[in-house]
Amino acid sequence: MRTARPLRFLGATALATLVMITFAPVAAGAGPAPEPSAPRTEVSVSSVDLDGPAVSTVKVTVKNTGPQRMRSLKVSFAGPVGWAVQPALTSVPGTFGVGATTAAEFRVQVPGKREGFTLRTFTATATYAGGDGAGSATATRTETNGAPFANLAAAYNNVGITDEGETGPGDYDGEGNSFSAQKLAAAGLEPSGRVEALGAELEWPGVSPGAKDNVAGAGQAIALSGRGGKLVFLGSGVTGGATGTATVYYTDGSSTSGSFGFPNWSFDPADAHGATLVASTDGRNRPDGYGNAGIAYRVFAHSVALDATKQVEFVVLPSNRNVHIFDMAIAS
Repeated sequence: MRTARPLRFLGATALATLVMITFAPVAAGAGPAPEPSAPRTEVSVSSVDLDGPAVSTVKVTVKNTGPQRMRSLKVSFAGPVGWAVQPALTSVPGTFGVGATTAAEFRVQVPGKREGFTLRTFTATATYAGGDGAGSATATRTETNGAPFANLAAAYNNVGITDEGETGPGDYDGEGNSFSAQKLAAAGLEPSGRVEALGAELEWPGVSPGAKDNVAGAGQAIALSGRGGKLVFLGSGVTGGATGTATVYYTDGSSTSGSFGFPNWSFDPADAHGATLVASTDGRNRPDGYGNAGIAYRVFAHSVALDATKQVEFVVLPSNRNVHIFDMAIAS
């Protein structure tokens, strides 16, 4: 539902549809034999009309699933940073019996769409007395615009591997240096070769030396399908600050996040940030040719935990260009 009259607030970026609902935890019972917890209060957020610029009406529905009447209900709603919402908080009069539902409406200023893949989150929180006795419940709805990259290779944005006879295209570290394709092959990393690490079967980039072969993290969304207990990344870092957070989105609209990091491709301890060494090469390619013989330049593996009961849909990589990723795969 939309209205032609704009709100006089700041705009941001438009999106389209993916849902994730979470609830505030219910307080645990005391004593050696606690009573079963009451079902959690249900809060849901309607879809947002994101065909901006426009003002979209959003409905937040609250269902009393607790054993008591619900009273003193207040509902707040917030959109992405910079998106105007009216009202930000509203009181819902009356009381609501067990199983009853009520709704509050909010208007959100939706700016015009932009190209590319974007994630934005809307949050609704209900506070109340009675009901399930928890006092509050929250729902979040994450909306997306555009499509993730079809796979990691589609997002390659960096040349990390070059031939010793043609080192010019390389720029793994921002200073024109790169891995030697010959030394990588000697260490067992050949184009399209299988790499086993942390229980995952990964693949070394199947591209020619001098082509883009890895992703320097910038918050890219990458399509990925499967189930498992962890997501394994194959890569290494530049500088000592190659850390970040990966967020995994599932087909049911929920998500999990995990932090990981890679040591610098040289000099850092091999177990820095909790990473695992996969391969070590001798020297590197510099803009003027192969050099730094006797110094190890390395590739590592690291992982983040997944919800093994859910189907992965896509992954959002860390927003840190010091994190370089050659492949990723789901493992049990």
